[in-house]
Amino acid sequence: MTLQMPLVAAISLTLLLTSMSRQCTAQEFIWGTATSSYQIEGAWDVDGKGMSIWDEFVRRNGTTIKDNSTGDIACRSYEKYKEDVQLLKQLGVNGYRFSISWPRVLPNGTLAGGINEKGIQYYVNLVDELLANGIQPMATLYHWDLPLTLQNEFEGWESEQIIPHFVDYAKLMFKSLGDKVKWWITFNEPWVFNVVGNGEGRHAPGKKELKTTLYIVGHNLLRAHAKAYRIYEKEFKPTQQGKVGITLNGAYVLPKNTSSELDKKAAQRAMEFMFGWYSDPVYFGDYPEEMKTRIGNKSAAAGLPKSRLPEFTAEEKAELKGTSDFFGLNYYTSSIAEHKILSNDGGYFDDQDLVSSLDPSWPGSGSIWLKVTPFGIREGIKWLSARYDNPPLVVTENGVSDNDGTTSDQHRIDFYREYIGNVTQAKNEFKCNVVGYFAWSLMDNFEWAEGYTEHFGIVSVDFNDPERPRTLKDSAKWYRDFIAAEMTTQAPATTPKAGSIVTAALGVLTMAFGLALSLAKLPF
Repeated sequence: MTLQMPLVAAISLTLLLTSMSRQCTAQEFIWGTATSSYQIEGAWDVDGKGMSIWDEFVRRNGTTIKDNSTGDIACRSYEKYKEDVQLLKQLGVNGYRFSISWPRVLPNGTLAGGINEKGIQYYVNLVDELLANGIQPMATLYHWDLPLTLQNEFEGWESEQIIPHFVDYAKLMFKSLGDKVKWWITFNEPWVFNVVGNGEGRHAPGKKELKTTLYIVGHNLLRAHAKAYRIYEKEFKPTQQGKVGITLNGAYVLPKNTSSELDKKAAQRAMEFMFGWYSDPVYFGDYPEEMKTRIGNKSAAAGLPKSRLPEFTAEEKAELKGTSDFFGLNYYTSSIAEHKILSNDGGYFDDQDLVSSLDPSWPGSGSIWLKVTPFGIREGIKWLSARYDNPPLVVTENGVSDNDGTTSDQHRIDFYREYIGNVTQAKNEFKCNVVGYFAWSLMDNFEWAEGYTEHFGIVSVDFNDPERPRTLKDSAKWYRDFIAAEMTTQAPATTPKAGSIVTAALGVLTMAFGLALSLAKLPF
């Protein structure tokens, strides 16, 4: 027995560690789809919900929603959430990204204005339904539907007065859902709602001021993000064990002339003004040096007493640095940059000193801005991974549009096959730490300024039918089959419960004991 026992112990330990390793690596990859509250929920004035800036914007005279539509009814997901979860179950996804409507839970945007318990219960019910069907919820706190009261009272994100209200809202949701939701996103695409909403006026709140307002809004948003992250880190993470991040959009930018050093620098600069504007403060504690220098110089040349880009205090820099447990990436397309010195007083786009364009040879889509460039998502992930020390990265949106909403959408299948292939290459070949992928979108929905004229869903919704029936598109069936194949080679992306690990350990120990008894009978 002197030789048998070490052998048995070694075999038992190996089996035990192997089994537990398989279970403990179960968070390996999340496959999901994504939506947002205003785009799918409808029920804009139901059960105590307050008005959002989008509820007001679509009613405003002169608002240019392409088909004069609204999100009042949208996909009726407020009523049909159980049906939506069953769609997710049919797809075989193990993750679902949705957003919470701030005015649905806090109608006036503040705790003092009262909590809408029916609104909170809707999200509790949604999360419970997801978990009951084996689907991880990923909740976004802000996907553009700011409570109208806060916009009217102090111009919303233009005022630092909004910061404590956002933190209160975040705390309320962490308390209400944090025991069940383990993935949180503070803001979705601040670049879009800021530039398009405050600079170009095509989105709510409909302002057109590219010079200074943009930078103030971005500054306040980042400060709010940092405080929400630190609150979660201090008060909730020790018990809830969740993750908090921010989702940013951007394009991989190529130089127009690959032999031109100026164009190469312009391409780098374009990504810093898009990604880096928000991600550098989150990871490094401050804006990119290129932004600070260029905007500062242009502000001085225009005779301004200080830069149009606000400065963080030393305390704010420390609070901001490291406030993301994962990088949320929304990626669709690429662009081209050419160096060109522009006006000192033109605002955000002129501040970059470059001209952006699209390659006419790139295949198009149902959106004028979206050219199909699969290589871009790989190169974009590589760029972000190199810049930010290879953080865990979740592709929180990726998809393509059309204008007819056909269910025979081979073009979308081709898009996903090629883009996912490039994500996989970034992960496997270039060792980027990609941990999840969410297709945009689960279903056709209200596509902001384009109304219902552009369709991103892998599930069709009949907006002419008051019941809003859903139909799986060919792309949904392809995604379902693709995920099923992936799941056979990867551990499921669910956190193992302590009980399941103990059960596995006991099972292995039982096997080891049986093996020991057998070995004891052998001659040595």
